[in-house]
Amino acid sequence: MIDVLVIGSGGAGLSAAINAAKEKAKVVVVSKSKLSNNHTVMAQGGINAALGNVESDSVNKHIEDTLKAAHGLASPDMVKLLCESAKGAIEFLDSCGVVFSRLKEAKEKIKSIAQRRLGGASAKRACYGKDFTGLRIFHSLLDCAIKEGINFLEDMLLLDLIVEEGKVKGAIFFDVKEGLIQELWAKTTILATGGFGGLYLNESTNIDLASGDGLVAVLQNGGAVSDLEFIQFHPTALKSSAILISESARGEGGYLVNSDGKRFVNELAPRDEVARAVYKELQEGREVFLDLRHLGKEKLLELMPQELELARLYEGVDASCELVPIKPVVHYSMGGIPVNEKMEAIGFENCFVVGEAANAKVHGANRLGGNSLLEIIAFGKIAGKNAAQKAKEIKFQNPNQSHIKKAQSELNHYFNKPIRINFYSARERLAKIFYEYVGIIRDEASLQKALIEVKKLQNQFEFMGIMDKSRKNNANVVDFYSFKNLLQLAPLVIHAALLRKESRGAHFRSDYPNEDAKFNYHILLKAREEKNADKN
Repeated sequence: MIDVLVIGSGGAGLSAAINAAKEKAKVVVVSKSKLSNNHTVMAQGGINAALGNVESDSVNKHIEDTLKAAHGLASPDMVKLLCESAKGAIEFLDSCGVVFSRLKEAKEKIKSIAQRRLGGASAKRACYGKDFTGLRIFHSLLDCAIKEGINFLEDMLLLDLIVEEGKVKGAIFFDVKEGLIQELWAKTTILATGGFGGLYLNESTNIDLASGDGLVAVLQNGGAVSDLEFIQFHPTALKSSAILISESARGEGGYLVNSDGKRFVNELAPRDEVARAVYKELQEGREVFLDLRHLGKEKLLELMPQELELARLYEGVDASCELVPIKPVVHYSMGGIPVNEKMEAIGFENCFVVGEAANAKVHGANRLGGNSLLEIIAFGKIAGKNAAQKAKEIKFQNPNQSHIKKAQSELNHYFNKPIRINFYSARERLAKIFYEYVGIIRDEASLQKALIEVKKLQNQFEFMGIMDKSRKNNANVVDFYSFKNLLQLAPLVIHAALLRKESRGAHFRSDYPNEDAKFNYHILLKAREEKNADKN
């Protein structure tokens, strides 16, 4: 019997798994694809923590910066918990062997970790390892998880949660390699399934498989999601490929200039402000560039070698002596499954959520750069420990067989049905709808048009199915279900944006350009319901 089932192998899932294993729980980590195919490995800039080695910084300032970026929609208690846990999170990562960049003159090990300033921060607070921070964190966590004896299952597509009388008893998966549906029963389950940036496909830094699988699993069992209207656009992605160029490039002194050679924004303002400024320049017909030339090649090679290589590979420019063309693209979804201070999903027993899949009310309307890595480590620990402790209290009873029969019937239906529409074309259409009408700047007309177009796609879905009829090693199944999930989430995102008739953080409406105090609440949505506003 599995004590703690962790769905998702990024930093959030691994942090939760390691801390659950330290509580003597039997832990299994399940990954949608390969273990390393996650967003943690892509994080470059750093992880926030007030360590005491920067005189102008403190935990209180970290709290203030986070609350300010959230525009009134973060919980002060949860933000306080996050920021006060930061030093412990860094100490944990240090003990796991994460290779941070170091200050030569510092005597204490923890205070020797180098820090840089990211957008929206009042001080140098982001601990980093050159520009490979997330990659180093992931591999160190993976090593620790292996040492803890944690079992891993790759290429397992989440189809549904097993829920009986409000209690989660595990989950149902499609084993891609074997072509079979499997149930994994567990005393407690942790969802670390990531966000839904795949809605924007090629206009996103996210992987294509970022399809909000955990959110959909909760929705189809009667649960709620919240704050889906708050989708963060990162201002500096490479123009041709949408590959992220870290905020650290600006944190180290990089400029943003237009095709007239003029700087037009405070580069270290919060991401929503910078992204809108870049978008405005592009809309007015000017190109936008990241200018790193004045930093010098030696410094760039020392601090951000990955950025140099990405610019060379995907834009054909040498960033040490040439301008790098950039554009804003989708990067992070602030909304997700509401959780309490134990990271337990509200309305579901024995189910915990962490990372981008969760809405722990620490990001609000706009996430502070450097807080996402902190959240997955600090709150991953909380989720893992609480899930393990809860598992010790549970006397497990096997679920009935109706769950797996339902999943098998649905899969067979999608394999066998006649196909008239290629769902890959529909997926591209969905992404274009969202980038054009549910983008950086929105209004009532564009959102209503998006809703009409999405409903057309939903009506056409009955003519779509799995095209590759082989059962084993069938990536087409994964892509189809990922699209199916995105199509379920799409109208909820639009409804949330329509309901919030104001501009706040990452949600900007040109027809309601000001922040309105009467919208100082969280919008909760359920499947087949348009609204349910939680004003807590």
